[in-house]
Amino acid sequence: MSVKAKEIRLASRPKGWPTDETFEFATVELPSPGPGEVLVRNTFMSVDPYMRGRMNDVKSYVPPFEVGKALEGGAIGEVIESGVDDVSPGDLVLHGYGWRSHSLVSQFTKLTPIPGVSPSHFLGALGMTALTAYVGLLDKAEFKSGETVFVSGAAGAWAAWSGRSRS
Repeated sequence: MSVKAKEIRLASRPKGWPTDETFEFATVELPSPGPGEVLVRNTFMSVDPYMRGRMNDVKSYVPPFEVGKALEGGAIGEVIESGVDDVSPGDLVLHGYGWRSHSLVSQFTKLTPIPGVSPSHFLGALGMTALTAYVGLLDKAEFKSGETVFVSGAAGAWAAWSGRSRS
């Protein structure tokens, strides 16, 4: 079974705030998955602060988005067809190909099964930004009981600080 998928692409690099002209919508035909691939219908996608930086063509810890290509980011979806033995239609999975209605995902790409909790939690409280904050506070800052933390809701994943200077 092939599927017509809708995707949001980067049409141009924004100068300042992104506008409608920064993005374009496209429809693509995705084939049935081959061996080692799954076809996923995305139900949730993450929009994270780091994505604005990826719209610029500058060196960073993550490559910039490509003009004319679909944007990427965390997504949760339902497997609708599978070419992988231990992944079945109906399974919920987390992957990195958001900003599309459907994704053809290789088993060699990070594809994480979603256990019996609300799937959207894996893009929020159990997702990348929460894990980043957790590791930052407990591993890197060595946060301890009795210390004060300031959390700014607008600063992204590195919003939580222990009150100590960091080097």
